Amino acid sequence: MLVLPNAWDATSAAVVVEAGFPVVATASNAIAAMLGYPDGEGAPWQEMFAAAGRVARAVDVPVTVDAEGGYGLRARELVDRLLDIGAVGCNLEDGDHRAGGLLDAGAHAQWLAEVRSAADDAGVPIVVNARVDVFLPTAGVPDEERVAETIRRGRLYREAGADCVYPIGVGDRGVLGELVEGLPGPVNGNSGADLDLATLRSLGVARVSYGPRFYHAAMADLRVAVGALLSEDAA
Repeated sequence: MLVLPNAWDATSAAVVVEAGFPVVATASNAIAAMLGYPDGEGAPWQEMFAAAGRVARAVDVPVTVDAEGGYGLRARELVDRLLDIGAVGCNLEDGDHRAGGLLDAGAHAQWLAEVRSAADDAGVPIVVNARVDVFLPTAGVPDEERVAETIRRGRLYREAGADCVYPIGVGDRGVLGELVEGLPGPVNGNSGADLDLATLRSLGVARVSYGPRFYHAAMADLRVAVGALLSEDAA
């Protein structure tokens, strides 16, 4: 099981590598916040890729980039930009940041197939982690339909050439177990209150990511520390 504590800048990436992790993954939510933009493709893609490039240059292990929904880039341009900054993997999600809800699964699968073709043409086996946003509240999918819809979409994305399927927002071990059973190929999960690494491993999860969790924890520690300075000064 590949464990990816996500980084957001050169320093956090170096910490991840120094701890012994063999791959660095970026977190778009954290990078956007660091740059002063909202999550969900609120930041210009040029700034997001520049930040991810600094991460890639800071470490000597493979880097996979959270590229959100691809920023409206054509598949070949997306692949070129990833290779330009030194990345060899990416997350690509099917949430619609412009209209809300979810992208059409068939159209998204076709775009993923074009990303795979562009990577093959470039001669670099870019790892595509296809995120499925069905379990996010913004998706608008009824609870009773979420598992089936995630499996439907995940199968389409795998057939299109995605290496891994990432059903984000699943915190229930029983549901995640259904998805691992129903989805072909590797599944990316999130660690959580009821999903520690041992549980995820027992369910057959192949890859674990943490998104912006460590960034938010670092900012929370900073708030406490600077707040304590004010209290100390007042005393």
